[in-house]
Amino acid sequence: MQAELTAEEKSKDDFFERLAKLSEEMVAKHGKDFSMGALVLAARWIAENKAGPLKTN
Repeated sequence: MQAELTAEEKSKDDFFERLAKLSEEMVAKHGKDFSMGALVLAARWIAENKAGPLKTN
């Protein structure tokens, strides 16, 4: 029997699915080295508080 996910767990799961798809697309178009570098750079920006707020149009 599997427990139902909380709203937060579902949200996190959705983000992991989106990251997986994006990663697959990046690898297909630009290779593993670029993809890993881009994701590491994104993590570094987040760690250094450089990601900034999400902009809306």
